[in-house]
Amino acid sequence: MVINAVMFLVEFSGGIKASSLSLTGDSLDMLGDALVYGCSLYVIQKGKKVQAQAAILKGGIIFMSAIAVFARATYQLFAQTVPTVQLMSGLGLLALVANLICFLLLIRHRNDNINMSSVWLCSRNDIIANTSVLLTAGLVFLTGSFLPDFILGLFLTVVFAKSAGKVLTQARAELI
Repeated sequence: MVINAVMFLVEFSGGIKASSLSLTGDSLDMLGDALVYGCSLYVIQKGKKVQAQAAILKGGIIFMSAIAVFARATYQLFAQTVPTVQLMSGLGLLALVANLICFLLLIRHRNDNINMSSVWLCSRNDIIANTSVLLTAGLVFLTGSFLPDFILGLFLTVVFAKSAGKVLTQARAELI
């Protein structure tokens, strides 16, 4: 939870400074993860109904990240600002290391219950996003264009929306 909260602050400010849609999108995911981890800690000893309700909250947070990234992508389409590659790649690498640590801490709990499954899904999404940010930084460097960053923003929107759907579907099944 602390790793994600700190990385939100670092990535969000760096993403704004670098004019990077992918970094600001990933930072919002970090914020969502910090909130999700806090919620997961709260419900860890609660019953299945409370855990399912928490998973609905988590699914909503993931979906809100998708909406925020899509909104920023729309802005980026009109602004067409080319991100600062050095800052984008440096923060992308730092975020990847942070998320790999979280992922490794959570992997053995991914099948424990709906609560831990949703938390693990968040960590998996983060690694996908971080790897994509690094690839995108390379493509921005090679092309000198904002388009790779824009395309990644759209990709992250889809990944976040699909994950939100999965978490919400699993939570709903637990409540029935």
